[in-house]
Amino acid sequence: MRSMLVVDHRADKAAIADPRSEQLSKKETPKYILETYGYQVLRAKDEKTAELQMSSADAVIFHVPLNEVKGLATRLLKQKTAPMIWWCSASAASLSAAFCEDDVPIDGILTPSMSEQELHWALHFASKQCFQRQQWLNERKQLEGRLEERKWIDMAKGILCKIKNISEAEAYDLLRKQAMNERKRMVDVATSIVKVYQILQEQK
Repeated sequence: MRSMLVVDHRADKAAIADPRSEQLSKKETPKYILETYGYQVLRAKDEKTAELQMSSADAVIFHVPLNEVKGLATRLLKQKTAPMIWWCSASAASLSAAFCEDDVPIDGILTPSMSEQELHWALHFASKQCFQRQQWLNERKQLEGRLEERKWIDMAKGILCKIKNISEAEAYDLLRKQAMNERKRMVDVATSIVKVYQILQEQK
């Protein structure tokens, strides 16, 4: 990972409130530290800019309070899968105490006090965590898909049992044979049976 998208819209607000504050803390900003360690930094001051720059980023670093991370990360992850990392500065931490138990899609944490080697390893493990999170989400999606298919098949079996006065096993065999004859998936045949039955019931 070499290209980092830093989402930080608070620094400018702080600088407007107190022009000296940005100068005093410049060496603790994600942009300064990451560039010092040789990383390319893309900076986004708002959500729209972050979305435009997302395609060029290897990872996203949020220098905002935790309560703002969830919405931003969710929208950015729809565009591209990349490690989502929180920059835990003193100011971000103080504004995040009430949200530490929230479900936030964060793969790792960086702090201004990290050495170059510490930061490198933190990014490495964040990348691994991102991969595992994506794998888990894919597995969950597949499981939900199988449960949805099972629902349609069970509903179709119930309809066939009722209409044809047959057992569940016989209804399942009938569904399987019809799917083979029509060269379709069982769930597609089951869905058609359920929808046709529902239409007929509504017309009665």
